[in-house]
Amino acid sequence: MTDSIDHNTAWAQRDLDHVWHPCTQMKDHEALPPLPIRSAQGVWLEDFNGRRYIDAVSSWWVNLFGHSNPVITAALKDQLDTLDHIMLAGMTHSPAVELAESLVRLAPEPLTRCFYADNGSAAVEAALKMSFHYWLNRGETRPRFMSLSNSYHGETLGALAVGDVPLYKSTYGPLLLDNIVVPGPDCYGRPEGMSWREHSEAAFAAMETALEQHAAEVSAVIVEPLVQCAGSMRMYDPIYLTRLREACDRHNVHFIADEIAVGFGRTGTLFACEQAGIAPDFLCLSKGITGGTLPLSVVLTSDDIYQAFYDDYAKMRAFLHSHSYTGNALACRAALATLSIFESRDVLTEVRAKGAAMEAAAAPLRDHPNVGDMRRHGMIMAIELVRDRDSLEPFDWRERRGRRIHRHALTEGVLLRPLGDVVYFMPPFIINDDEIEAMVGAAIRGIELAVAG
Repeated sequence: MTDSIDHNTAWAQRDLDHVWHPCTQMKDHEALPPLPIRSAQGVWLEDFNGRRYIDAVSSWWVNLFGHSNPVITAALKDQLDTLDHIMLAGMTHSPAVELAESLVRLAPEPLTRCFYADNGSAAVEAALKMSFHYWLNRGETRPRFMSLSNSYHGETLGALAVGDVPLYKSTYGPLLLDNIVVPGPDCYGRPEGMSWREHSEAAFAAMETALEQHAAEVSAVIVEPLVQCAGSMRMYDPIYLTRLREACDRHNVHFIADEIAVGFGRTGTLFACEQAGIAPDFLCLSKGITGGTLPLSVVLTSDDIYQAFYDDYAKMRAFLHSHSYTGNALACRAALATLSIFESRDVLTEVRAKGAAMEAAAAPLRDHPNVGDMRRHGMIMAIELVRDRDSLEPFDWRERRGRRIHRHALTEGVLLRPLGDVVYFMPPFIINDDEIEAMVGAAIRGIELAVAG
Protein backbone atom coordinates (compact mmCIF):
# COMPACT_ATOMS: atom_id res chain seq x y z
CA MET A 1 0.00 0.00 0.00
CA THR A 2 1.11 3.56 -0.66
CA ASP A 3 0.08 6.73 1.17
CA SER A 4 -0.67 10.17 -0.28
CA ILE A 5 2.82 11.54 0.38
CA ASP A 6 5.24 11.55 -2.57
CA HIS A 7 8.30 10.12 -0.84
CA ASN A 8 10.16 9.78 -4.16
CA THR A 9 10.22 13.53 -4.70
CA ALA A 10 11.68 14.17 -1.25
CA TRP A 11 14.46 11.60 -1.71
CA ALA A 12 15.20 12.79 -5.25
CA GLN A 13 15.64 16.37 -4.03
CA ARG A 14 17.95 15.29 -1.20
CA ASP A 15 19.97 13.36 -3.79
CA LEU A 16 20.23 16.34 -6.13
CA ASP A 17 21.46 18.53 -3.31
CA HIS A 18 24.71 16.53 -3.05
CA VAL A 19 25.08 13.46 -5.33
CA TRP A 20 26.85 13.68 -8.72
CA HIS A 21 25.67 10.75 -10.84
CA PRO A 22 27.80 8.70 -13.30
CA CYS A 23 27.38 9.02 -17.07
CA THR A 24 24.79 11.72 -16.53
CA GLN A 25 24.23 15.29 -17.63
CA MET A 26 22.87 16.44 -14.29
CA LYS A 27 20.79 19.18 -15.90
CA ASP A 28 18.60 16.40 -17.37
CA HIS A 29 17.33 15.74 -13.88
CA GLU A 30 15.48 19.05 -13.93
CA ALA A 31 12.97 17.31 -16.22
CA LEU A 32 13.33 13.72 -14.99
CA PRO A 33 14.56 13.40 -11.39
CA PRO A 34 16.50 10.32 -10.34
CA LEU A 35 14.27 7.41 -9.32
CA PRO A 36 14.79 6.57 -5.63
CA ILE A 37 14.72 2.84 -4.92
CA ARG A 38 13.85 1.61 -1.42
CA SER A 39 14.20 -2.14 -1.90
CA ALA A 40 14.72 -4.85 -4.51
CA GLN A 41 13.66 -8.48 -4.72
CA GLY A 42 14.16 -10.83 -7.65
CA VAL A 43 13.81 -8.89 -10.90
CA TRP A 44 11.80 -6.16 -9.17
CA LEU A 45 12.85 -2.76 -7.85
CA GLU A 46 10.50 -0.87 -5.52
CA ASP A 47 10.52 2.90 -5.06
CA PHE A 48 9.65 4.89 -1.94
CA ASN A 49 6.03 5.22 -3.06
CA GLY A 50 5.62 1.45 -3.34
CA ARG A 51 5.68 1.30 -7.15
CA ARG A 52 7.60 -1.63 -8.69
CA TYR A 53 9.78 -1.84 -11.81
CA ILE A 54 11.31 -4.78 -13.68
CA ASP A 55 15.08 -4.35 -13.74
CA ALA A 56 15.50 -5.04 -17.45
CA VAL A 57 19.17 -4.01 -17.44
CA SER A 58 20.32 -5.91 -14.33
CA SER A 59 21.42 -2.63 -12.73
CA TRP A 60 24.14 -2.03 -15.34
CA TRP A 61 24.54 -5.71 -16.19
CA VAL A 62 25.72 -6.91 -12.79
CA ASN A 63 22.77 -8.84 -11.39
CA LEU A 64 22.56 -12.47 -12.47
CA PHE A 65 20.19 -14.25 -10.09
CA GLY A 66 17.91 -11.50 -8.83
CA HIS A 67 18.17 -8.89 -6.13
CA SER A 68 18.42 -10.10 -2.52
CA ASN A 69 19.12 -13.61 -3.74
CA PRO A 70 18.83 -15.84 -0.65
CA VAL A 71 21.88 -17.98 -1.46
CA ILE A 72 24.17 -14.97 -1.89
CA THR A 73 22.62 -13.05 1.01
CA ALA A 74 23.09 -15.98 3.42
CA ALA A 75 26.74 -16.34 2.39
CA LEU A 76 27.37 -12.63 2.95
CA LYS A 77 25.72 -12.65 6.38
CA ASP A 78 27.83 -15.63 7.42
CA GLN A 79 31.03 -14.07 6.10
CA LEU A 80 30.35 -10.77 7.82
CA ASP A 81 30.41 -12.54 11.18
CA THR A 82 33.80 -14.09 10.38
CA LEU A 83 35.99 -11.75 8.34
CA ASP A 84 35.08 -8.56 6.52
CA HIS A 85 38.37 -7.48 4.96
CA ILE A 86 42.11 -7.81 5.28
CA MET A 87 44.70 -6.58 2.82
CA LEU A 88 45.86 -9.24 0.37
CA ALA A 89 49.49 -8.09 0.45
CA GLY A 90 51.39 -10.57 2.61
CA MET A 91 48.19 -12.22 3.87
CA THR A 92 45.41 -14.36 2.48
CA HIS A 93 42.01 -15.76 3.45
CA SER A 94 39.83 -18.69 2.49
CA PRO A 95 37.28 -16.89 0.23
CA ALA A 96 40.08 -15.50 -2.00
CA VAL A 97 41.81 -18.87 -2.21
CA GLU A 98 38.63 -20.87 -2.81
CA LEU A 99 37.38 -18.43 -5.44
CA ALA A 100 40.67 -18.58 -7.33
CA GLU A 101 40.54 -22.37 -7.24
CA SER A 102 36.95 -22.36 -8.55
CA LEU A 103 37.68 -19.90 -11.36
CA VAL A 104 40.69 -21.90 -12.50
CA ARG A 105 38.54 -25.04 -12.65
CA LEU A 106 35.99 -23.23 -14.80
CA ALA A 107 38.30 -21.24 -17.07
CA PRO A 108 39.87 -22.70 -20.21
CA GLU A 109 43.45 -23.94 -20.03
CA PRO A 110 46.09 -22.59 -19.53
CA LEU A 111 44.53 -19.89 -17.28
CA THR A 112 45.76 -20.87 -13.82
CA ARG A 113 46.60 -17.59 -12.04
CA CYS A 114 44.14 -15.05 -10.61
CA PHE A 115 44.92 -11.40 -9.90
CA TYR A 116 42.14 -9.59 -8.01
CA ALA A 117 41.01 -6.00 -8.40
CA ASP A 118 37.81 -4.19 -7.45
CA ASN A 119 36.04 -3.16 -10.68
CA GLY A 120 36.06 -3.79 -14.40
CA SER A 121 38.19 -0.81 -15.41
CA ALA A 122 40.77 -1.82 -12.81
CA ALA A 123 40.89 -5.33 -14.27
CA VAL A 124 41.55 -3.91 -17.73
CA GLU A 125 44.26 -1.62 -16.34
CA ALA A 126 45.89 -4.61 -14.64
CA ALA A 127 45.79 -6.72 -17.80
CA LEU A 128 47.31 -3.94 -19.93
CA LYS A 129 50.10 -3.31 -17.42
CA MET A 130 50.71 -7.02 -16.94
CA SER A 131 51.07 -7.57 -20.68
CA PHE A 132 53.42 -4.60 -21.14
CA HIS A 133 55.48 -5.58 -18.09
CA TYR A 134 55.73 -9.20 -19.28
CA TRP A 135 57.43 -8.10 -22.50
CA LEU A 136 59.60 -5.65 -20.55
CA ASN A 137 60.78 -8.48 -18.31
CA ARG A 138 61.73 -10.34 -21.48
CA GLY A 139 63.82 -7.44 -22.72
CA GLU A 140 61.25 -5.92 -25.12
CA THR A 141 59.55 -2.53 -24.93
CA ARG A 142 56.12 -2.67 -26.55
CA PRO A 143 54.26 0.53 -25.61
CA ARG A 144 51.17 0.13 -27.80
CA PHE A 145 47.94 -1.88 -27.80
CA MET A 146 45.35 -2.76 -30.43
CA SER A 147 41.59 -2.69 -30.01
CA LEU A 148 38.48 -2.67 -32.17
CA SER A 149 36.46 0.23 -33.51
CA ASN A 150 33.36 0.94 -31.40
CA SER A 151 34.97 -0.71 -28.38
CA TYR A 152 34.60 0.20 -24.71
CA HIS A 153 36.80 -1.14 -21.91
CA GLY A 154 36.19 1.23 -19.01
CA GLU A 155 36.78 4.82 -17.99
CA THR A 156 40.12 4.97 -16.21
CA LEU A 157 42.83 6.40 -18.46
CA GLY A 158 44.40 3.14 -19.64
CA ALA A 159 41.01 1.58 -20.26
CA LEU A 160 39.81 4.70 -22.09
CA ALA A 161 42.91 4.64 -24.28
CA VAL A 162 42.06 1.19 -25.67
CA GLY A 163 38.41 2.10 -26.19
CA ASP A 164 36.90 3.84 -29.18
CA VAL A 165 34.15 6.08 -27.84
CA PRO A 166 34.38 9.42 -29.70
CA LEU A 167 33.00 11.48 -26.81
CA TYR A 168 35.69 10.22 -24.44
CA LYS A 169 38.47 10.51 -27.01
CA SER A 170 37.55 14.10 -27.89
CA THR A 171 37.48 15.09 -24.21
CA TYR A 172 40.38 13.14 -22.73
CA GLY A 173 42.50 12.50 -25.84
CA PRO A 174 45.57 14.46 -24.65
CA LEU A 175 45.82 12.18 -21.60
CA LEU A 176 45.61 8.85 -23.42
CA LEU A 177 48.05 6.25 -24.76
CA ASP A 178 48.66 6.01 -28.50
CA ASN A 179 46.40 3.05 -29.21
CA ILE A 180 45.86 1.35 -32.60
CA VAL A 181 42.17 1.05 -33.51
CA VAL A 182 41.31 -1.66 -36.04
CA PRO A 183 37.97 -1.80 -37.90
CA GLY A 184 35.88 -4.37 -36.04
CA PRO A 185 33.60 -7.26 -37.04
CA ASP A 186 30.30 -5.64 -36.00
CA CYS A 187 27.62 -7.38 -38.09
CA TYR A 188 25.15 -4.49 -38.19
CA GLY A 189 24.67 -3.22 -41.73
CA ARG A 190 26.50 -6.17 -43.31
CA PRO A 191 25.78 -6.83 -47.02
CA GLU A 192 22.44 -8.45 -47.72
CA GLY A 193 22.68 -12.23 -47.82
CA MET A 194 25.94 -12.38 -45.88
CA SER A 195 25.84 -14.40 -42.66
CA TRP A 196 27.30 -13.26 -39.35
CA ARG A 197 30.04 -15.83 -39.73
CA GLU A 198 30.94 -14.78 -43.27
CA HIS A 199 30.98 -11.10 -42.34
CA SER A 200 33.02 -11.62 -39.16
CA GLU A 201 35.59 -13.74 -40.97
CA ALA A 202 35.91 -11.23 -43.80
CA ALA A 203 36.31 -8.41 -41.27
CA PHE A 204 39.34 -10.13 -39.77
CA ALA A 205 41.48 -9.08 -42.76
CA ALA A 206 41.88 -5.62 -41.18
CA MET A 207 43.25 -7.12 -37.96
CA GLU A 208 45.64 -9.37 -39.84
CA THR A 209 47.00 -6.39 -41.77
CA ALA A 210 47.40 -4.33 -38.59
CA LEU A 211 49.27 -7.12 -36.82
CA GLU A 212 51.59 -7.60 -39.79
CA GLN A 213 52.45 -3.89 -39.64
CA HIS A 214 52.65 -3.30 -35.88
CA ALA A 215 53.17 -6.58 -33.98
CA ALA A 216 56.71 -5.71 -32.88
CA GLU A 217 55.51 -2.61 -30.98
CA VAL A 218 52.24 -4.07 -29.64
CA SER A 219 51.93 -5.82 -26.28
CA ALA A 220 48.37 -7.08 -26.72
CA VAL A 221 45.12 -6.96 -28.64
CA ILE A 222 42.07 -6.37 -26.40
CA VAL A 223 38.52 -7.20 -27.50
CA GLU A 224 35.05 -7.66 -26.02
CA PRO A 225 34.11 -11.19 -27.09
CA LEU A 226 30.89 -11.45 -29.17
CA VAL A 227 29.13 -8.28 -27.88
CA GLN A 228 30.39 -4.69 -27.72
CA CYS A 229 27.99 -3.84 -24.94
CA ALA A 230 28.49 -0.13 -24.31
CA GLY A 231 29.03 0.26 -28.08
CA SER A 232 25.28 -0.03 -28.77
CA MET A 233 25.22 -3.79 -28.15
CA ARG A 234 26.83 -4.51 -31.52
CA MET A 235 27.51 -8.21 -32.06
CA TYR A 236 29.62 -10.59 -34.14
CA ASP A 237 30.35 -14.26 -34.73
CA PRO A 238 32.77 -16.40 -32.67
CA ILE A 239 34.87 -17.12 -35.80
CA TYR A 240 36.51 -13.71 -35.30
CA LEU A 241 37.85 -14.82 -31.92
CA THR A 242 39.16 -18.05 -33.45
CA ARG A 243 41.05 -16.12 -36.12
CA LEU A 244 42.32 -13.60 -33.55
CA ARG A 245 43.74 -16.34 -31.34
CA GLU A 246 45.54 -17.86 -34.33
CA ALA A 247 46.92 -14.49 -35.42
CA CYS A 248 48.10 -13.48 -31.94
CA ASP A 249 50.00 -16.77 -31.70
CA ARG A 250 51.48 -16.26 -35.15
CA HIS A 251 52.59 -12.69 -34.46
CA ASN A 252 53.61 -13.30 -30.82
CA VAL A 253 51.17 -10.78 -29.34
CA HIS A 254 48.99 -11.23 -26.26
CA PHE A 255 45.20 -11.62 -26.51
CA ILE A 256 43.15 -9.88 -23.77
CA ALA A 257 39.50 -10.92 -23.55
CA ASP A 258 37.41 -8.29 -21.77
CA GLU A 259 34.50 -10.42 -20.53
CA ILE A 260 33.55 -7.96 -17.82
CA ALA A 261 30.03 -7.57 -19.24
CA VAL A 262 29.62 -10.80 -21.22
CA GLY A 263 31.07 -13.32 -18.78
CA PHE A 264 29.16 -15.64 -16.44
CA GLY A 265 26.56 -16.89 -18.88
CA ARG A 266 25.28 -13.72 -20.51
CA THR A 267 25.93 -15.01 -24.05
CA GLY A 268 24.68 -18.56 -23.35
CA THR A 269 28.03 -20.06 -22.33
CA LEU A 270 29.82 -19.41 -19.06
CA PHE A 271 32.52 -17.44 -20.88
CA ALA A 272 31.89 -15.99 -24.35
CA CYS A 273 35.31 -17.24 -25.55
CA GLU A 274 34.07 -20.80 -25.14
CA GLN A 275 31.96 -20.37 -28.28
CA ALA A 276 35.16 -20.00 -30.28
CA GLY A 277 36.91 -22.84 -28.47
CA ILE A 278 39.83 -20.61 -27.49
CA ALA A 279 41.60 -19.27 -24.41
CA PRO A 280 42.96 -15.72 -24.20
CA ASP A 281 46.23 -14.84 -22.50
CA PHE A 282 44.30 -12.62 -20.09
CA LEU A 283 40.64 -13.02 -19.15
CA CYS A 284 39.08 -9.98 -17.43
CA LEU A 285 35.99 -10.66 -15.32
CA SER A 286 33.78 -8.47 -13.13
CA LYS A 287 30.11 -7.31 -13.00
CA GLY A 288 28.17 -10.57 -12.59
CA ILE A 289 30.93 -12.28 -10.62
CA THR A 290 29.31 -11.38 -7.26
CA GLY A 291 25.73 -11.66 -8.52
CA GLY A 292 25.39 -7.88 -8.41
CA THR A 293 26.11 -7.44 -4.69
CA LEU A 294 29.66 -6.10 -4.25
CA PRO A 295 32.49 -4.73 -6.42
CA LEU A 296 35.07 -7.32 -7.46
CA SER A 297 37.10 -8.12 -10.55
CA VAL A 298 39.76 -10.61 -11.51
CA VAL A 299 42.30 -11.11 -14.28
CA LEU A 300 43.06 -14.72 -15.09
CA THR A 301 46.31 -15.50 -16.85
CA SER A 302 48.73 -18.35 -17.47
CA ASP A 303 51.60 -19.73 -15.45
CA ASP A 304 53.96 -18.73 -18.27
CA ILE A 305 53.07 -15.07 -17.75
CA TYR A 306 53.17 -15.45 -13.97
CA GLN A 307 56.67 -16.93 -14.10
CA ALA A 308 57.98 -13.94 -16.06
CA PHE A 309 57.52 -11.86 -12.88
CA TYR A 310 58.84 -14.46 -10.41
CA ASP A 311 62.34 -13.47 -9.30
CA ASP A 312 64.40 -11.93 -6.52
CA TYR A 313 62.88 -8.68 -5.27
CA ALA A 314 66.03 -6.66 -6.02
CA LYS A 315 65.55 -7.21 -9.75
CA MET A 316 62.22 -5.29 -9.70
CA ARG A 317 60.41 -7.78 -11.90
CA ALA A 318 57.40 -7.98 -9.56
CA PHE A 319 54.07 -6.77 -10.93
CA LEU A 320 53.42 -3.21 -9.73
CA HIS A 321 49.68 -2.93 -9.20
CA SER A 322 47.48 -2.88 -6.08
CA HIS A 323 44.15 -1.82 -4.61
CA SER A 324 43.30 -1.51 -0.92
CA TYR A 325 40.24 -3.70 -1.36
CA THR A 326 41.90 -6.30 -3.59
CA GLY A 327 40.37 -9.72 -2.96
CA ASN A 328 37.89 -8.40 -0.39
CA ALA A 329 36.63 -11.36 1.68
CA LEU A 330 32.96 -10.38 1.48
CA ALA A 331 33.09 -9.92 -2.29
CA CYS A 332 34.94 -13.21 -2.79
CA ARG A 333 32.39 -15.01 -0.64
CA ALA A 334 29.55 -13.49 -2.71
CA ALA A 335 31.31 -14.70 -5.86
CA LEU A 336 31.60 -18.22 -4.45
CA ALA A 337 27.88 -18.21 -3.68
CA THR A 338 27.16 -17.00 -7.21
CA LEU A 339 29.22 -19.83 -8.71
CA SER A 340 27.41 -22.31 -6.45
CA ILE A 341 24.14 -21.39 -8.15
CA PHE A 342 25.64 -22.27 -11.52
CA GLU A 343 26.66 -25.62 -10.02
CA SER A 344 23.25 -26.33 -8.47
CA ARG A 345 21.18 -26.11 -11.64
CA ASP A 346 21.49 -25.91 -15.41
CA VAL A 347 21.63 -22.13 -15.61
CA LEU A 348 23.05 -21.97 -19.13
CA THR A 349 20.19 -23.99 -20.61
CA GLU A 350 17.79 -21.60 -18.88
CA VAL A 351 19.66 -18.61 -20.30
CA ARG A 352 19.42 -19.93 -23.84
CA ALA A 353 15.69 -20.69 -23.46
CA LYS A 354 14.87 -17.30 -21.94
CA GLY A 355 16.91 -15.53 -24.60
CA ALA A 356 14.79 -17.25 -27.24
CA ALA A 357 11.65 -16.22 -25.34
CA MET A 358 12.78 -12.58 -25.37
CA GLU A 359 13.32 -12.76 -29.11
CA ALA A 360 9.89 -14.36 -29.65
CA ALA A 361 8.21 -11.65 -27.56
CA ALA A 362 9.86 -8.97 -29.72
CA ALA A 363 8.88 -10.67 -33.01
CA PRO A 364 6.22 -8.01 -33.84
CA LEU A 365 9.07 -5.53 -34.32
CA ARG A 366 11.04 -7.61 -36.80
CA ASP A 367 9.44 -5.98 -39.87
CA HIS A 368 8.82 -2.59 -38.29
CA PRO A 369 9.77 0.27 -40.67
CA ASN A 370 11.88 1.90 -37.96
CA VAL A 371 13.74 -1.21 -36.78
CA GLY A 372 17.05 -1.57 -38.60
CA ASP A 373 18.17 -4.68 -36.74
CA MET A 374 17.27 -7.13 -33.98
CA ARG A 375 20.18 -9.13 -32.63
CA ARG A 376 20.89 -11.47 -29.75
CA HIS A 377 23.56 -13.52 -28.04
CA GLY A 378 22.14 -15.54 -25.15
CA MET A 379 20.16 -13.20 -22.89
CA ILE A 380 21.62 -10.03 -24.39
CA MET A 381 19.20 -8.67 -26.98
CA ALA A 382 19.17 -5.36 -28.85
CA ILE A 383 16.75 -3.51 -31.13
CA GLU A 384 18.32 -0.79 -33.30
CA LEU A 385 15.95 2.04 -34.27
CA VAL A 386 16.44 3.91 -37.54
CA ARG A 387 14.62 6.52 -39.57
CA ASP A 388 14.44 4.11 -42.52
CA ARG A 389 15.06 0.35 -42.36
CA ASP A 390 16.04 0.05 -46.04
CA SER A 391 18.83 2.64 -45.95
CA LEU A 392 19.54 2.25 -42.19
CA GLU A 393 19.50 6.04 -41.98
CA PRO A 394 19.77 6.83 -38.26
CA PHE A 395 17.58 9.19 -36.32
CA ASP A 396 19.10 12.49 -35.25
CA TRP A 397 20.61 11.62 -31.84
CA ARG A 398 19.57 15.02 -30.51
CA GLU A 399 15.94 13.92 -30.73
CA ARG A 400 16.69 11.47 -27.88
CA ARG A 401 14.16 8.81 -28.72
CA GLY A 402 15.84 6.41 -26.34
CA ARG A 403 15.09 8.79 -23.48
CA ARG A 404 11.43 8.88 -24.48
CA ILE A 405 11.32 5.08 -24.45
CA HIS A 406 12.95 5.04 -21.01
CA ARG A 407 10.33 7.45 -19.65
CA HIS A 408 7.44 5.51 -21.15
CA ALA A 409 8.71 2.17 -19.84
CA LEU A 410 8.81 3.59 -16.30
CA THR A 411 5.07 4.31 -16.57
CA GLU A 412 4.57 0.60 -17.26
CA GLY A 413 6.83 -0.50 -14.42
CA VAL A 414 9.92 -1.39 -16.46
CA LEU A 415 13.43 0.07 -16.10
CA LEU A 416 15.07 0.32 -19.54
CA ARG A 417 18.23 2.31 -20.28
CA PRO A 418 18.58 2.57 -24.08
CA LEU A 419 21.98 3.29 -25.59
CA GLY A 420 21.05 6.19 -27.84
CA ASP A 421 18.51 4.71 -30.26
CA VAL A 422 19.31 1.12 -29.33
CA VAL A 423 16.86 -0.52 -26.93
CA TYR A 424 18.34 -3.55 -25.22
CA PHE A 425 17.41 -6.18 -22.68
CA MET A 426 19.85 -7.78 -20.25
CA PRO A 427 17.64 -8.88 -17.34
CA PRO A 428 18.52 -11.17 -14.43
CA PHE A 429 18.51 -14.85 -15.38
CA ILE A 430 15.58 -15.57 -13.04
CA ILE A 431 13.09 -13.49 -15.03
CA ASN A 432 9.98 -15.54 -15.87
CA ASP A 433 7.85 -15.71 -19.02
CA ASP A 434 5.21 -13.24 -17.79
CA GLU A 435 7.89 -10.76 -16.79
CA ILE A 436 9.57 -11.15 -20.19
CA GLU A 437 6.26 -10.35 -21.88
CA ALA A 438 5.78 -7.28 -19.68
CA MET A 439 9.35 -6.09 -20.24
CA VAL A 440 9.31 -6.47 -24.01
CA GLY A 441 5.74 -5.20 -24.31
CA ALA A 442 6.62 -1.96 -22.52
CA ALA A 443 9.57 -1.52 -24.89
CA ILE A 444 7.40 -2.12 -27.97
CA ARG A 445 4.84 0.45 -26.86
CA GLY A 446 7.59 2.91 -25.95
CA ILE A 447 9.17 2.45 -29.38
CA GLU A 448 5.87 3.09 -31.14
CA LEU A 449 5.43 6.34 -29.22
CA ALA A 450 9.03 7.45 -29.74
CA VAL A 451 9.18 6.89 -33.51
CA ALA A 452 5.79 8.54 -34.04
CA GLY A 453 6.91 11.89 -32.68
